[in-house]
Amino acid sequence: MKRAILTLAFLSSLALAYAQVQELTDFNRQRLEKQRVSMLILGSWAVGNITLGASLASRREGESRYFHAMNAGWNLVNLGLATAGYLSSIKADPAAFDLYATIAEQHKLQKIFLFNAGLDVGYMMGGLYLMERSRRTVNKPERLKGFGQSILLQGAFLFAFDLGAFLWQAQGNGDLAPLLQGLSFSGNSVGMVWRF
Repeated sequence: MKRAILTLAFLSSLALAYAQVQELTDFNRQRLEKQRVSMLILGSWAVGNITLGASLASRREGESRYFHAMNAGWNLVNLGLATAGYLSSIKADPAAFDLYATIAEQHKLQKIFLFNAGLDVGYMMGGLYLMERSRRTVNKPERLKGFGQSILLQGAFLFAFDLGAFLWQAQGNGDLAPLLQGLSFSGNSVGMVWRF
């Protein structure tokens, strides 16, 4: 009788462990898919700005030329970031993350998007500063104004993008709660509690 109970308890624990691994893999698959889609959005914005900016900058004069040139230049960086983020998401194996790594990756990505949203506010302020400065200078005011308009536009897009990506990733935080049920933490140990 003892042997049967121990065997059932062992098999139950294996089934629970397998179910948690599957839930973790599914969670990571969704997290990585959100990252891929976000990087495709950023990359598409970048390619569009580079293409249009380079084309129009060569055919325009004055502040319009500087506006389009800055759009193209700024988005070379965005394209590099989008490419790196996309490649890291397609190379990652959703099954390779344990619970700790899953939580760490989820929160790290959210912090990156939220931090970038703060930087984006700074970009917009910098763009406004350049536009205001262009009104009080005689040394190529059209350059300052065009660059300022571009930086304001890029900062506004990036703010909406980063905030949206943060909120989208944060929607998954609730999906982590069931994976943490039954875990207990004390000063120096972690335990698992099963309730019958």
